[in-house]
Amino acid sequence: MQKPKRAWQRMLSGRRLDLLNPSPSDVEVEDIAHGLARVARWNGQTIGAHAFSVAQHSLVVEEIAAARNLEWDRRWMLATLLHDAPEYVVGDLISPFKTAIGLDYKAFELRLLAAIHARFGIPEELPSDVQYEIKLCDRVAAFFEATRLAGFEENEAVIYFGEPGGLLPDATAVSLSALTPLPANEAQEKFLARFRVLIEPF
Repeated sequence: MQKPKRAWQRMLSGRRLDLLNPSPSDVEVEDIAHGLARVARWNGQTIGAHAFSVAQHSLVVEEIAAARNLEWDRRWMLATLLHDAPEYVVGDLISPFKTAIGLDYKAFELRLLAAIHARFGIPEELPSDVQYEIKLCDRVAAFFEATRLAGFEENEAVIYFGEPGGLLPDATAVSLSALTPLPANEAQEKFLARFRVLIEPF
């Protein structure tokens, strides 16, 4: 007899997340933080004793958004922190590979993100200006990660991620220029701490 195909993943919280039809009730932030802290950005091709994790990247993107959008509703800051949250399940495929796979992969990611948004009281569809801003902050983060950690020359990074000059307060730019990968447990704890600050008003 053929074994049934499994389309769910068991999380350390004990939840079983159905990957094809994810339920918000099976989404736990502790699972997200644990997973993202152990998923490497840039396929692990970064300098340092530790991988640069998606959890730390998420914190960087949220830091950039906070510096640029002082009047933002905390829901938008939380959406920024969670913008890559589906990767706690599917991992961080590099952009060229996502392009090769095509739109089906993106639809799969969006279903997971919708369940995550529903779990934490974020609208499934973000306002277009918020979506644009999160993507911009993501590109700014990628520029600094690429040039400080992943071996890109600045002129090369500008081609792929754009020029970050003038988009950030000086103090934020200085902070990003000193990016250092955190150990997984530290990235996990910082992600959870920031999440708890942002979710509190809800």
